[in-house]
Amino acid sequence: MDLKPTKPLSGFIELLPAQQRCFDYCVNKMQNVLRGAGFNRIDLPSIERAEVLTDKDNWDEIETQMFLFQKGDTKMGLRYDGTVGLSRYVAGHLNDLVFPFRAYQFAKNYRGERPQKGRYREFYQMDVDIMGIDNLSTNYDAEIVATLSRAYDSIADLVGGVKIKVGNRKFWNAMFEYLKLDEKQSREAFILIDKRDKIKDFRDALAETIGNKNADVIETIFDKGYKAFADKSEKLSAAVAEMDAFMETLRAMGIKNAEIDVSIMRGHAYYTGIVFEFFSTKYPEMSAIGGGGRYENLASKFSKTKIVGVGASVGVSRLLVSLMDENKIDLSSFKNNIDVAVLVMGNKNVPYAMNMVSNLREAGIVAVPYLDTDKKFKNQIEYADKSGARFAAIIGDDEVDKNEIALKNMDSGVQETLSIADVIKKVK
Repeated sequence: MDLKPTKPLSGFIELLPAQQRCFDYCVNKMQNVLRGAGFNRIDLPSIERAEVLTDKDNWDEIETQMFLFQKGDTKMGLRYDGTVGLSRYVAGHLNDLVFPFRAYQFAKNYRGERPQKGRYREFYQMDVDIMGIDNLSTNYDAEIVATLSRAYDSIADLVGGVKIKVGNRKFWNAMFEYLKLDEKQSREAFILIDKRDKIKDFRDALAETIGNKNADVIETIFDKGYKAFADKSEKLSAAVAEMDAFMETLRAMGIKNAEIDVSIMRGHAYYTGIVFEFFSTKYPEMSAIGGGGRYENLASKFSKTKIVGVGASVGVSRLLVSLMDENKIDLSSFKNNIDVAVLVMGNKNVPYAMNMVSNLREAGIVAVPYLDTDKKFKNQIEYADKSGARFAAIIGDDEVDKNEIALKNMDSGVQETLSIADVIKKVK
């Protein structure tokens, strides 16, 4: 019989134990920052009705990134991000929540895109949102950015620092209106600006879409800066003022690693105002490792109540797994998770050994028994060594008779006979 594959499907992630411990450590550090800022952890279903995930009825036209399936008459899909599900959740619990509502999610998401470096079909994402009824101060946009900046800082010792780039959808909407672009031209210009760094002949691509004169104006924005257009229209003036005020608020919150970059657009169509992205300073070759912005109409299909939100997502898998795959994170401190390997010489000594294991665990010591008691001492001590245990507690007939433990320091090789109380002191 042919053996079945052992590798996971392309685009799906499996981590080795040390990698998983590093991953969990970083996630816990970041979540501690979010919890400390008063964000509520919510855990939403990974499967939603297809009509929740998309407004399109013809499945042949639905975005190819989505995993869709049908059970009976119900069309369903796996979530591709956390914002749509959150909007449904908030709309369905308007009377149960306190607004502004602060929430974060840490969950797997699914996209059917082509797997490539840093992009997976199944991946963990951390979503952070603040939602309000009818209106929401842009101070909350700054609060999201500042909180996430500190969350990234909490793992900077492993992955390096971040810089934040801030844009504004309102600026470009006002600019396209000022240039008298139609809807089709605006949409195509938006896409080109969003991909500006990846387009070799950006100006020529713009000219083909919106004409030479308009392309020159947009090029001027990147050459002279966005403030040069503040007096061109009332809407442009308001958008520029909003960006300036936003940056001032960030600085007041102690965030000094942010800058305006009007080429930041964010791909999702639901963003309506300030948008932002996080980039690694240690690994500048990486694309954005997180980002988000303001959305004002996303929940309109779920509720007649106007729900305004600002949120961001952190590509946790994109950041951590990519760096671990390239050996850019030092995993040495995550290789050993066992304090004491308890080696049992003879099956009759198991009760004594397990009682000792219980005492060690109650003292907060990670203790793992080796319970193949028929194995030779050589095999057992080899397990203690390979598992990375700091100590080996050896339990034989003599130790049981004397109510003692032979404790071996796996680094120094020094072995001594101690009581359980002294073992706990020694290990801790």
